[in-house]
Amino acid sequence: MEQLLKPIYQAVIDGDLDAAKERVLERISKGADPEVILHEALIPAMDEVGSRYESGEYFVPEMLIAARAMQAAMGILKPLLVEKKVKPMGKVLFGTVKGDIHDIGKNLVVMMMEGAGFEIKDMGVDVPPEAFIASLRTDPVDIVALSALITTTLPALKTTIDALCEAGLREQIKIIVGGAPVTAEFAKEIGADGTAIDAGQAVKLAKSLIA
Repeated sequence: MEQLLKPIYQAVIDGDLDAAKERVLERISKGADPEVILHEALIPAMDEVGSRYESGEYFVPEMLIAARAMQAAMGILKPLLVEKKVKPMGKVLFGTVKGDIHDIGKNLVVMMMEGAGFEIKDMGVDVPPEAFIASLRTDPVDIVALSALITTTLPALKTTIDALCEAGLREQIKIIVGGAPVTAEFAKEIGADGTAIDAGQAVKLAKSLIA
């Protein structure tokens, strides 16, 4: 990593939102390439945050503040990346399924995915199958990420996947599912392409599916 990018990398790992913005603005003002900042500072920082979570050094609060610092930095870089026509790693459509209004876990995965270089479209909570279908028909994506946080809404995951199949959209996308009650066995049973136990693993799964 370029020495001048290390303060950005460290600011994200530390969850220092103000420092992340300041360091990015500083580098941009001195002619740094926004794509280099993304790929050599922000993405590696979020990879490190994920690794620290997996090792037990970081917990959900630390991941959240790091992700927010990353998002603040991305807020500066996004318009510049669009200008340069920099392609994202892939595009992911997120939503918590119909009947479920929980979103903390989903939001964390959204932030981690964005930090990994994915373009995100988040439909929020209590999303019916027809809303996912309508979105995909007007705005195609690579991955659909479905969330269910309570046992009683698990059937809505299958209902949504079945609806995507019936609409003829299943072959065009990969589907990942997540939430506290979701198991690998359940994900396979309902026709998903995979699940992950936490945000860091979700990013790894998405990268593997894109590859």
